[in-house]
Amino acid sequence: MVATAAGAEAPVRGSNRLVIAGASAGTVFEWYDFYLYGSLATFITEHFFSGVNATTGYIFALLAFAAGFAVRPFGAIVFGRLGDLWGRKNTFLVTMTLMGISTFVVGLLPGYDQIGVAAPVGLIVMRLIQGLALGGEYGGAATYVAEHAPPGKRGLYTSWIQTTATFGLFLSLIVIIVVRTKLGEDVFKAWGWRIPFLASALLLIVSLWIRLRLNESPVFQKMVAEGTTSKAPLTESFARWPNLKLVLLALAGLTAGQAVVWYTGQFYSLFFLEKMLKVDGILTNELVAVALLLGTPFFVVFGWLSDKIGRKPIVLAGCLLAVLTYFPIFKAITVAANPQLAAASASAPVTVVADPADCAFQFDPVGKKTFASSCDLAKSALANAGVSYANQAAPAGSVAVVRIGAVSIPSFKGGALAAAELKTQKAAWTKTLGAALKTAGYPAKADPAKMNKPLVVGLLWLLVLYVTMVYGPIAAALVEMFPARIRYTSMSLPYHVGNGWFGGFLPTTAFAMVAATGNIYYGLWYPVVVAAVTVVVGFFFIKEMRGAPIEG
Repeated sequence: MVATAAGAEAPVRGSNRLVIAGASAGTVFEWYDFYLYGSLATFITEHFFSGVNATTGYIFALLAFAAGFAVRPFGAIVFGRLGDLWGRKNTFLVTMTLMGISTFVVGLLPGYDQIGVAAPVGLIVMRLIQGLALGGEYGGAATYVAEHAPPGKRGLYTSWIQTTATFGLFLSLIVIIVVRTKLGEDVFKAWGWRIPFLASALLLIVSLWIRLRLNESPVFQKMVAEGTTSKAPLTESFARWPNLKLVLLALAGLTAGQAVVWYTGQFYSLFFLEKMLKVDGILTNELVAVALLLGTPFFVVFGWLSDKIGRKPIVLAGCLLAVLTYFPIFKAITVAANPQLAAASASAPVTVVADPADCAFQFDPVGKKTFASSCDLAKSALANAGVSYANQAAPAGSVAVVRIGAVSIPSFKGGALAAAELKTQKAAWTKTLGAALKTAGYPAKADPAKMNKPLVVGLLWLLVLYVTMVYGPIAAALVEMFPARIRYTSMSLPYHVGNGWFGGFLPTTAFAMVAATGNIYYGLWYPVVVAAVTVVVGFFFIKEMRGAPIEG
């Protein structure tokens, strides 16, 4: 007992530092790779989806981003099984190599103008490989570190793994900012965006070198020596109700809410600033990077705190705070980042008065449709201008009208026009609309001189703080829920269904909700509802497992 207690309080030294550094370095690298795509979605849209219209192209690019997330649960199953059969270390060496190669290839892929439809197909294939690899990475790294941690220190040790997603995103933003600044916008737009992808080759070499120096997890070595490793981890994990029940509870009561809070705070906030509030791309990256830098230490703080008071109360508190404060925080971000837009929305609200039957859901994944009704033309122009609007029904067959305060601008019916004539008339009408919006005080871009940058960073930091609350303790919580023989498989699936599906599809879902309603805040209902469900399920059905033995 004395030896155990002393070990629990021992500082991280020697091989333990190497364990944490090795697992964390590889995971930072993989998140860097994965989030390059999200940060560069606008440039990838132009180069790989240039054969479709702008609105569809952007949503298509977001779907390609989500495609990498869609396969993550399958990666969790494939590599989780391998991790329980032939070791944690060997498995996450494979996943890291797959991630590095696929990311490097993205930097070399020809664009749509060179190879046509093969360009987006090749891109999405690489994204799928990345998603499969990431699906096997996290469970291995978290399990590996937790199985090395002394009793009473699992939350602290695994919290370093939790910092890696933020560091990976932070590193990707820094590389993008440096390359973008050095090359200039024109060169970066033409080909410079490829450099961050190609630079991943160096990171892969360094990460592999570190991980090759690691030994296998002591818990797994003990199971091998005793002959107690699972022969059928998939069957034991998902075909037997007692463990399947734990998997489902881990998803609904922990990881689903954790995922939407994570992606709202660290990715959707970036998307919201640049796409909705029209903040300059470089400035957006800088603001988010500062907030991430200030917030990242709290992953370790809340991981350490979870060793003292438990994992469950901290994770659920973070979800509850998100539910209660997301709407006021994002509205405050609007006022601080683009006060002209906020003022114009209040003084001259925009309304689209249209026949509901004339309005389509403007999403065409194959890029073959032309949205040319008077309602669609009006809404697409407003969406592209980043202007919120209300919807009002008009008599059947009437032409849509955009009301800006007391000014009314009729749209036009473009369905019967030839493509060239539609383009010309749409450009002229959009110019007229833009002039009216400008007169009403709506800015084309956010003015950095009028932005309250400290307040924006502070609000972004608050969003990141929620992320650290839900994410810092999650690895220890998942490791402690499942038996060692099937731990890699069992914990990986709910984590990656939560983060891959509930979290990964958040940008696409929220953007579609905004486009459908005209309300730039409406997409927040998605994370709010999911986080609320997690609070309820977690409170009533999740058992606190802090300090539970993990050797058996």
